[in-house]
Amino acid sequence: MSAVADQASGHRLRVNPISCVAHGLCAELLPEMVELDEWGYPIVDGAAVPVRLVAQARRAVAACPTLALHLDGKRGRHA
Repeated sequence: MSAVADQASGHRLRVNPISCVAHGLCAELLPEMVELDEWGYPIVDGAAVPVRLVAQARRAVAACPTLALHLDGKRGRHA
C-alpha cells in the first residue's frame, strides 16, 4: 500500500443511533471502520476514513436501509 492510501481523507463516519435498527450491513461492507456491539448496533470511533477506504465507506452509507450511516467530509456532508 502506498503512503497516500493510508492518509486520512478528511471524511468521518457517524451513526444516527435513533435511525439505526442494527441491520449490520455497514460492518459487513466496512469491517475496518465499523464494529458491532453485543446487540448488533454499529460502533464507529470517529477517526478519519483512510483514502483507501473512502469508496467502501460510501458504499456502506448508500447500503444502509435506514439511512443511519453518514459520511461527513471537509466540503460538507456526503451520504
